[in-house]
Amino acid sequence: MPTTAPAALAFADVTASDSALRRFLHGLPGVDAVGLEARAASLGTRSIKTTAKAYAIDLAISMIDLTTLEGADTPGKVRALAAKAVRPDPTDRTTPTTAAVCVYPDMVATAKAALAGSDVKVASVATAFPAGRAALPVKLADTADAIAAGADEIDMVIDRGAFLAGRYLEVYEQIAAIKAECGDRARLKVIFETGELSTYDNIRRASWLGMMAGADFIKTSTGKVAVNATPANTLLMLEAVRDFHAQTGVRIGVKPAGGIRNTKEAIKFLVLVNETVGEDWLDNHWFRFGASSLLNDLLMQRQKLATGRYSGPDYVTVD
Repeated sequence: MPTTAPAALAFADVTASDSALRRFLHGLPGVDAVGLEARAASLGTRSIKTTAKAYAIDLAISMIDLTTLEGADTPGKVRALAAKAVRPDPTDRTTPTTAAVCVYPDMVATAKAALAGSDVKVASVATAFPAGRAALPVKLADTADAIAAGADEIDMVIDRGAFLAGRYLEVYEQIAAIKAECGDRARLKVIFETGELSTYDNIRRASWLGMMAGADFIKTSTGKVAVNATPANTLLMLEAVRDFHAQTGVRIGVKPAGGIRNTKEAIKFLVLVNETVGEDWLDNHWFRFGASSLLNDLLMQRQKLATGRYSGPDYVTVD
C-alpha cells in the first residue's frame, strides 16, 4: 500500500540539496536524554493484569518477525522456522501465527514455499546486511533478487559511515532508490543500527531521514552489535513516528530488533507503543519485534496462563 508519496512531496524542498537536508535535520529539537530514559523506565513499570497479559502475549506473538540470519542457515532450518511461524504451539491451535519469517535473500524462495497458503509474510534483509557498505547498484540488485524470489518485505540497512560523516543526502537517496525498487511489491523497513549512531539526536535525525525517504517501517537494529533495541531508543523512534504522522498524515511502522528475549520485556514495548502513538499502532501492520528466542518465552508464559503450570523450555522447539 503506497503511503509515502505525500511525504516525499511535503519534503521536496528539504531534500533538494545536502545543505538543506542538513539544516532540517540539525534543526530538529535536541533530545533530552535524561527525560527520555526516565519516561521509558516509568512506562516500563506499568502493571499488566491477567486478562490484559493474555491479550498482550497473543499480540506480541502476532508481531514477531521470526528471524534466522546466520551463515550456517540451511533450507531445513528455514523450513523448520516457517513451520513454527505458522503453528508456534502445535498443542494449541488458538495460538496466533507470527507476522513474518525473516531470512537472507538466498533463503527467500525456501521460506516462501514453506509458508504457502498461510498469512505469514516473508521478510528478507538486503543492501549488504549487516554493514550496509556496498555500492548502490549492488544494493539494488540484492533487493531485486529478494523480491523476485518472493519477499513481501525488505529490511535494508543504512550506511552508518555515510550518515555519521554527515552525508545525509547520500543516505536519503539510497533509501529512496531502494523504496523505488520495492515499489508496491514489498514494504520497506529501514534499519539504523541505533547502537552505532552514538547519540539520541542522531537516532532522531535518522528516523526523520528514513521516513522522508519512503520507509514503511523504521527499525532499530540488525541484532549483530552489542547494543540493539532498548526502551529508550524505541520510545524516541515512536515519538518521531508520532510527530511525522501529525505533520504529514503518513503512518510509519516501528520495529525494535535484537535483545528482546522475554515476555516481560515485550510487554514493556507494547506499553510504549500504546502510550506514545496509540492503539492504531498495536497491530502487526505497524509494529513488529525482530526476534527469535522471544517467541519461546511468550509460548511458555501463554501455557502457564492456560494451565497454571510453567512448562519450561523443553516444551517448546529449539530454533
